[in-house]
Amino acid sequence: MIRNLNPVTFCNFGTVASERAQTDRNLYKEEAAPLRLNQGQAALFRAVSQTRISCSMGMSVLSVSTDGKNYQHFYLDKPTSIHKDIYFCLAPFMGDATVLLSASKPPESLGTRPQDALRVEPGLQVEGIYTFFYQEKEQGFLFSGESHPMAELTYVDRGSLHSVADGQDLLLNQGDIVLYGPGQWHMQYADIGIAPRFVTISFDVRGADLSLLLNRKFSATQNIVTLLQCMLREQERMDPYSNDVILAQLNLLLLDLQREALSPTGAKLQASNAVHNENTIIRQAQQYISTHIREKLSVPLVAKQVDVSPSYLTALFHKNLQISPGEYIRRIKLQESKQMIRENSMNFTQIAEALQYSTVHHFSRQFKEKFGITPTQYAKSVR
Repeated sequence: MIRNLNPVTFCNFGTVASERAQTDRNLYKEEAAPLRLNQGQAALFRAVSQTRISCSMGMSVLSVSTDGKNYQHFYLDKPTSIHKDIYFCLAPFMGDATVLLSASKPPESLGTRPQDALRVEPGLQVEGIYTFFYQEKEQGFLFSGESHPMAELTYVDRGSLHSVADGQDLLLNQGDIVLYGPGQWHMQYADIGIAPRFVTISFDVRGADLSLLLNRKFSATQNIVTLLQCMLREQERMDPYSNDVILAQLNLLLLDLQREALSPTGAKLQASNAVHNENTIIRQAQQYISTHIREKLSVPLVAKQVDVSPSYLTALFHKNLQISPGEYIRRIKLQESKQMIRENSMNFTQIAEALQYSTVHHFSRQFKEKFGITPTQYAKSVR
């Protein structure tokens, strides 16, 4: 990647002329020798004395190093002066170019080296998503297992879920993530009395060694939870850009998991106290809402339970989840209603009363707005 050339970014290698002082800039042209740069090869030098460099024609890239091995690249749009003993390369940015060199002692020529790739290329890259489901299972469900050519991610949104792969049984609790590699056989099941809800995504990815992520569970950070929630909202929105947004967000999610997997045990980066406290408040609020979803909930009530003001809780939800706590409660209640409909132990009036809706008509209207079908249509589809 090419960096901006300025006194701060370049301070370890030399100085940069002022962009306002033309007299200073003219100093770089006195007794300067022109050097023509050719595409594909970088002219390599070591500064024997203070060496002045400026671009004469075309666009040039100046690469500098203190050890001759690790180089940083700068766009040579301002005259600069290289410190003694600094290694530097000069190459054209696009096409051919000419630079001017001047020094009390000419720099030592070290020949040429292949021109470094200056454009940042993606490493880990999600190439496509096959399936993206929010699954709501009955109590004690059993998935007998499969393997497929694509990778798969499972995130437990509520309840708990057993993940079995390569002979290892991992119990995933709410907020846990597991990843299956291409061709890795896996099965999932829930304990008796547990009706889990979870996200599954199957996808192709390149440029990544997934082995560090397999056969282990991760506790989702607030950033990962936010990414998943944004992906689910994009799936509901589904405008011409939604699929691209979902791909980009899955890419960020996997990069977060890779960083966590690569961090040394016991030496993970710790969030600042402020961020940690924010995440704790949001997690406690979500857990309270989930546990008391069949009770009458309000933003002031939830805020009181986590010992913050309603306005602060609202600000935290908007900042981290891009949703108000009131809307979050409404969505969780509607998800709970789907589970209650599947259980088939209450009629719609009883479900509305259990979830503290004012009337069954109010419940039905919100259900239709959220899911696009009526409670009756949903009941017929799952029975």
